Amino acid sequence: MSSGTGDRRRVQFRAPRGLVEQTDALAAVLETDRTDVIVSALREYLRNAAHDDDVKQEIAEAYYDEDISFEELTELLGHEEAANFRVLKTQLREEFLEDAAEELADS
Repeated sequence: MSSGTGDRRRVQFRAPRGLVEQTDALAAVLETDRTDVIVSALREYLRNAAHDDDVKQEIAEAYYDEDISFEELTELLGHEEAANFRVLKTQLREEFLEDAAEELADS
């Protein structure tokens, strides 16, 4: 995952006023800016999501359905876990092809 400060992209979004005010207040306390608080919160959210079994299952399903690429899977879950899902996807595809071949042979 790219976390360097040199590779940044400008993002615009709308958020509830109270949430922005809380963010600004925390930024003032930490003597930083709103962007640093939001980026830190987003990193923590993504790190937690990658360890949540339900979210991990949704990510895997998106990969199996080819809604996300292997590179995106790796960005979300890390290389080792992504490699495990790729192996499983290959095994599932091979099993499906074997089952389909057997069904055709039986008909």
